[in-house]
Amino acid sequence: MKKQNIRIMIAYDGTGYLGWQKTKMGPSIEEALQNVLEQILQEPISLQAASRTDAGVHAQGQVVNFFTTKAISDSVKFQISLNSLLPKNIAILHVENAETSFHPTLDCTGKEYHYAICTGSAQMPHQRLYSWHYPYELDINAMRQAASFLIGKQDFSAFCNEKKNECYDSTIREIKEIMIEESSDKRILIKTFGSSFLYKMVRNIVGTLAYVGRGKIGAMDISEILAKCDRTQAGMTAPAHGLTLFRVYY
Repeated sequence: MKKQNIRIMIAYDGTGYLGWQKTKMGPSIEEALQNVLEQILQEPISLQAASRTDAGVHAQGQVVNFFTTKAISDSVKFQISLNSLLPKNIAILHVENAETSFHPTLDCTGKEYHYAICTGSAQMPHQRLYSWHYPYELDINAMRQAASFLIGKQDFSAFCNEKKNECYDSTIREIKEIMIEESSDKRILIKTFGSSFLYKMVRNIVGTLAYVGRGKIGAMDISEILAKCDRTQAGMTAPAHGLTLFRVYY
């Protein structure tokens, strides 16, 4: 029987999950979704995702696909069934039939990540799971200047944490834009657009920009940090819970 390629958009609160990828160490988004799909479709399901988000990271626009021999004629009804069985911290936003050749990773042209920071002396409790409480006055202009040096295609080794059993053919990546938005309630949102990212690259960029904002790293030092390709020269890795995979582009 010919298989359908089903494309879905999923959002989730990553709190309490060990990231997207299934692991024996604890709960994952992939495992939760796979279990529900197999319960509904009554056949083994293998998932492919646009991004393997880390433990504690959230998503508003993760894209996933799977193949099934079962006919899904009513995508809205199927979406409702999924959401009725999934944990309430996971939601299916959209379901559609895709071309057989569609692959969420290989066809991806870019990703957009958002990182939220609270710089006030106290953070509202309902925001604590979704933004980093970093209670310091930050120089936004210096952070924007530093971010400008990260734009373009270059070697981002200095912003990549090593990960066991993971090897990149190249550490060359392209960042298309970094936007730093400041609100009146002591909150900052850093939006990063790029073609693809290295392991913890976005969180390392955020941590480095935060250090620039505090004056611990000079904005003009970013070019030298990139050139040295030395992770120890850049800033800290910002906590996972402030990061959200906002959108995947095709």
